[in-house]
Amino acid sequence: MTENDTPRPYGTPQTPRITVRGEARIEADPETARIYVTVSARGTDRRTALDDLTRRNTQAINLIKSYGEAIDTLETGTLSISPELTRHGRGERVRAYHGNVQLNVTLTDFTALGELTSRLADQELTRVEGPWWALRPDSPVHSAARRQAVREAVQRAREYAEALNTELGALLELADTGTGIGRPERAGFAGQRIAYSAAGTTELATDAEPIDLEPVRQTVHAQVEASFTIAPPALR
Repeated sequence: MTENDTPRPYGTPQTPRITVRGEARIEADPETARIYVTVSARGTDRRTALDDLTRRNTQAINLIKSYGEAIDTLETGTLSISPELTRHGRGERVRAYHGNVQLNVTLTDFTALGELTSRLADQELTRVEGPWWALRPDSPVHSAARRQAVREAVQRAREYAEALNTELGALLELADTGTGIGRPERAGFAGQRIAYSAAGTTELATDAEPIDLEPVRQTVHAQVEASFTIAPPALR
């Protein structure tokens, strides 16, 4: 093939070009669930608030770690200790200190999820939010959706070629134009985000009733654009 015979991006009468789009949507069960645990403390002086916060944070971490392989990741998020000011005469003074620590927990065992959520929520001054369901970034569902989108693009191009009584030639270009989760991953009991908090117990809960959490199926979307050459059709 000479330089003049090389197919041009926009096609020529001798080497027409056909461009199509291929799409795929695959539903799959989630692989992970993330919850956010916020442990709080309040005291009239900074040291008391910090000591209480440290104790409750340690209790929460020990409880989470006790679930072993059911825990995929455990990360400490934000930590804050802040004074609550009140006016006294012409000035201001500290009325109390508030402390918070956020723990980000990802689980792969959804049976353990309901139990752990209940036990965490039953702790003193502890808030639990979630779950957020998701697929892993390297989940085979993503690659399956991409392969399906490519197959659809090829099939669609072949059907157009057959409609012109010709056939596909070479692949000129394949572009990934969009992938991702088609449905928001944030969901929980009764289809909404759920939050729990407890204040009043001073011991680590061990007998809280597990919460029944139904996983939300994830929709993975893939989209490609593909360009092919086709043999010149006889348009008569």
